[in-house]
Amino acid sequence: MAKPSEFVELVLESLRAFGPVATRRMFGGWGLYRDGVFFALIAGDTLYFKSDEGNRVQFERASPGPFTFEKKGERIVTHYYAVPEDAFEDAEVMARWARLGYAAALRAAKGKRPRRKAKA
Repeated sequence: MAKPSEFVELVLESLRAFGPVATRRMFGGWGLYRDGVFFALIAGDTLYFKSDEGNRVQFERASPGPFTFEKKGERIVTHYYAVPEDAFEDAEVMARWARLGYAAALRAAKGKRPRRKAKA
């Protein structure tokens, strides 16, 4: 498994006040999980938290912008917003943004049906 970059290590250190966070390599970046719930991603040297109707306005006001990518020549805009730069300067500020992202991920998970287990 690939070793986390210095930026991933910085993010994990910055999220200490938020609580335990697990990482998983995905699509050339990293997924961040708390209690098995995917709530954030790292692409390059940018941390993005999940947003939804409950917190999008807060992210739009403070964030540099959403995570975007190209698919079949089309620009896709996701519901993940970059954390404001000042969050890295204050652990409590980072924890507050992380809680917003985690809450959005929990709301999204609540609306999904559980996956069926594969048959043996």
